[in-house]
Amino acid sequence: MITVKDLTFSYPGSSRMIFRDLDLTLQNGAIYGLLGKNGMGKSTLLYLITGMLLPRKGSVTIDGLTASKRSVEMLQDIFVVSEEFELPPVTLEEYVNVTAPFYPNFSRETMEKCLADFEMTENPKLNELSMGQKKKVFMSFALATGTHYLFMDEPTNGLDIPSKAQFRRVVAHGMDENRTIIISTHQVHDVDMLLDHVLILEDSNILLNTSVADICEKYVFEYRTPDDMADVIYAEPTLQGNAVMAPRGDKPETPLNLELLFNAVTKVKKQ
Repeated sequence: MITVKDLTFSYPGSSRMIFRDLDLTLQNGAIYGLLGKNGMGKSTLLYLITGMLLPRKGSVTIDGLTASKRSVEMLQDIFVVSEEFELPPVTLEEYVNVTAPFYPNFSRETMEKCLADFEMTENPKLNELSMGQKKKVFMSFALATGTHYLFMDEPTNGLDIPSKAQFRRVVAHGMDENRTIIISTHQVHDVDMLLDHVLILEDSNILLNTSVADICEKYVFEYRTPDDMADVIYAEPTLQGNAVMAPRGDKPETPLNLELLFNAVTKVKKQ
């Protein structure tokens, strides 16, 4: 379990407080979507949770271990796929030989399966890959580490449309009840079918922290005509009609529309 308590943080030299007295608990065995407008602190929160940034006040613990202490025990059980990264001028096999021994649960079988799902060769030269190919290789390695916690910052940036479908398949296959994945992203359409839980950040606050199951139990996401808008919480005009979020009542459950949910939460907070 990840526990964030009274977290306060601002960057050195800046008067803007990114977080002030933030409390948050994340349970194991779920894929979290971390959403927010630009500058709301999504990446910062990931780096505070993993101990890459240090809070001014408060604490973050991962399974009881203080993140800011960056103990070997904790670091062996987390992996971060940042939005931008550099890979050394070596083959994947050489990279694995040097890096994989740090992770006790590393699985070559898992890595090979992920690479195959991404339609990547098993031993590419890392510095000769495109940005999208590097992400595929790095995410394959990340899933193969077998860590209980995996953090991804804008993982689908740089991937083409077929690769985004591959990404969803690879992450779904790499998930189990003992693993927690947090995906920070603007690309909501790339992840909406993956998520178990949604977190929405704005101005140091958690606007929404709930499971997809609870959202879909209470609300429907559908298209309606202009004369059928009485109970609508939020609506956007589209070529197919008005895309709406409304109380579900006794209607059948509908798939989550993550973009519509995000806009509803950030634009009509009271409702």
